[in-house]
Amino acid sequence: MQLHLFRTLWGHGDDIHRTAAEAAAAGFEGLEGSLPSDPHDAAALAEAIATNDLACIGEICTGGEGDEWWIPRRSATVRDHLRTLEAGLAAWEESPIDPRFINCMGGLDAWSLSESVDFFGAAMALAARFGRTISFETHRSRPLYAPWTTLAIVRQLPALRITADFSHWCVVAERLIDSEEEALATVIPCVHHVQARVGYPQGPQVSHPAAPAYRHCLEAHQRWWERIWRSQAARGYAVSTMTPEFGPNGYLQSTPYAGEPEPELWALNQWMGQTERDHFESSMGVVLTPFAGTSRSPALSLHP
Repeated sequence: MQLHLFRTLWGHGDDIHRTAAEAAAAGFEGLEGSLPSDPHDAAALAEAIATNDLACIGEICTGGEGDEWWIPRRSATVRDHLRTLEAGLAAWEESPIDPRFINCMGGLDAWSLSESVDFFGAAMALAARFGRTISFETHRSRPLYAPWTTLAIVRQLPALRITADFSHWCVVAERLIDSEEEALATVIPCVHHVQARVGYPQGPQVSHPAAPAYRHCLEAHQRWWERIWRSQAARGYAVSTMTPEFGPNGYLQSTPYAGEPEPELWALNQWMGQTERDHFESSMGVVLTPFAGTSRSPALSLHP
């Protein structure tokens, strides 16, 4: 099995051609992000992907609107979320980009179990109608926000594909989730994609995953990711996909008063990518194409 890294478009800036070129130069296989609503921006994304010979993982967020489109409206119904999903799938279908699969932040955390099961069941059927593979993200504000809610849903929908971003579970549980073995053992066989961000009991993103203070958090996430890789290999996956997803927008910690972010976001995600390539090689006994990015020094150049 191989590991393919994708660069998140979250917080990448306005120059998509530079973003894509940097990703290709750093050894990333593709980009992950939403389809721009502006046709010119969508065309630029398609051109950048093609020019740099990159793959794409598409994203769809359901139930939101306006400037906070990624946050589901409390009043949005299951039907509303499905309408958003259908519109998003149709937009990807009409675009010049053919994503490997769709990552979906779908549903609402406040729903009952039956409402959540109804949504995910209908969403999977909808994606199948479009001929798309869809994977649902473990994210706060969504039904998969916690180990126990995800466990209950997966028990009723064992074919559900999961995008594992376990940093959110650490915040919700206010602890590293090794304690939630029943959920891990049930959900990991459903994981299709990994978003690699290191969370801790008080937040979804540590200041720096190489910092000694957060070593135990990094090692915990690596334990969970390794279990996912082994599960995927047993399920016959030829490729495992991973998106280092340290992000801005309140996630990237900054200096008090000055508000300057530490460290630089792309450098941080490159560090995460190269670290997990090394981890994948050592744990899975696979030799990957040499990483084209920054130095393999554990400290890298991220420390001030």
